[in-house]
Amino acid sequence: MSPKNIFNEPLKLCCNNPLTGFYRDGLCRTDTFDAGRHVVCAIMTDEFLQFSRSKGNDLITPRPEYRFPGLKAGDRWCLCALRWKEAETHGMAPLVDLEATAIEALDFIPMETLIQYAWKTNAE
Repeated sequence: MSPKNIFNEPLKLCCNNPLTGFYRDGLCRTDTFDAGRHVVCAIMTDEFLQFSRSKGNDLITPRPEYRFPGLKAGDRWCLCALRWKEAETHGMAPLVDLEATAIEALDFIPMETLIQYAWKTNAE
């Protein structure tokens, strides 16, 4: 069964540079091995990266042993649903690519909330 996005359509690629996803395949897909539920495709901001670091999850520092390049503002990354929700509660949530956010995100975050944070391209 192919992964679905929050609209129950095929899940789109979040990012392949840097290569994201629990399985480092560019998709915010999940399964029982992904305890963190890395299902929200978010566009990083400096504010969110600092918030995440303050909560003990440093996404800025490269960790080559985990194939993690370190992130900067503008990078797209598959975030844990609960970390994104926590950031939203504190007014620090980054925008979200809805078509690249897995349907499992809806287990943690209401559709209406995700839509409020929808990332839009210049073409839209």
